[in-house]
Amino acid sequence: MVLIIGAGIGGLTLALKLHSLGVASRIYEAVPKIKSLGVGINILPHAMRELCHLGLEQDIALNSVETQEVQFFNRFGQHIFTDNRGRFGGYEWPQYSIHRGVLQSILLEAVIQRLGHEAVVTNHRLIDLKQTETEVQAIFEIAADKTSQVKVLGDVLIGCDGIHSTVRRKLNPKNDPLVYSGITMWRGVTKWPGFLTGATMIYAGWLQTGKVIAYPIEKADVDGNQLINWLCEFYCSSQKGEGDWGKPGELKDFIWSCDEMNFNWLDIPAMIKRAEFIFEYPMVDRNPLAKWTKERVTLLGDAAHPMYPRGSNGAGQAILDAVDLAKRLSSKVMHQEALELYEHERRPRTTEVVHANRTVPPDAILKEVYDRTGDKPFDEIEDIIKRDELELIANNYKTIAGFDRTSLET
Repeated sequence: MVLIIGAGIGGLTLALKLHSLGVASRIYEAVPKIKSLGVGINILPHAMRELCHLGLEQDIALNSVETQEVQFFNRFGQHIFTDNRGRFGGYEWPQYSIHRGVLQSILLEAVIQRLGHEAVVTNHRLIDLKQTETEVQAIFEIAADKTSQVKVLGDVLIGCDGIHSTVRRKLNPKNDPLVYSGITMWRGVTKWPGFLTGATMIYAGWLQTGKVIAYPIEKADVDGNQLINWLCEFYCSSQKGEGDWGKPGELKDFIWSCDEMNFNWLDIPAMIKRAEFIFEYPMVDRNPLAKWTKERVTLLGDAAHPMYPRGSNGAGQAILDAVDLAKRLSSKVMHQEALELYEHERRPRTTEVVHANRTVPPDAILKEVYDRTGDKPFDEIEDIIKRDELELIANNYKTIAGFDRTSLET
């Protein structure tokens, strides 16, 4: 039995993949009821390939927008570069923009349908774990009353419990602080008329003055409105990050940074002012660990490699972790060897993505144009930077993150 700690995207995908390979698992989640939380995310082609193999594409497609392209603009609304995505970019696999909570619900429903209701145990907060040569013991506090404990035995235990992972802390009790990027992000969703293709993600501006990303996560209604996921971010070095995605945000703290971004195809400040809610998130990660695994216990997703949310890649890397680990655990090697092989494959790859998200994410395109123009309008983008340079920047991140076309065709 594989004990999975956490019913997020990584943990649920792991349970589904293990089940498809004939390996028993059970998920333990701290909250009494799993709710649809968060805002929009993108499922990049490398992750969608795996979800397609799990038979989930139809449900995802019905509840999302198939992303056609990413368009980059300066803060004056001048077009810099278009990067076609998914099937529109020649991939075999699509890219989808979706509400994180909707994706989690799709995965959860699939787990319950395929593994049974007993496969997901809520109201169990992990407080300790112990190991012997033959098994691992998970000790849970019943979260609702915090007065009773339950001990569960398994063959291995996988920490899929997020950026504040208890499993990570148990394996690495030494100082392991959150690292604040100096960038703070405000996020929200707004029902708004569709823009450009209706399946376009935009990047506009740059962090010195304010950067905006926006994309639809629902299909258009009868009035042509879509649910638009947006975020606004800029350097804000005086803040500290605590890794809380649900912290309420205030419009007055950031609207100045995008107040001039009223383009003829999208009035960004007006859209943001109509938001259903606003979250504030000082962007944090953790320094990569030298080791994820200890005997029968390992880490997955944000518990293993929390990264800055740049590049639409956090959920994707968790999905790739889950698929690789499930394949190892279904093989004929011993459990501990399977965990070590998984770590040997995934830890170097995700470490590279963590560093790339700090230094050369996809929005490096915006920085390059900002630096070369001195934050001024241009006459022709080709006079500032050639298309092959822009493609090189975009493709460099895809290669690091593992969703370049060459990697997916092998």
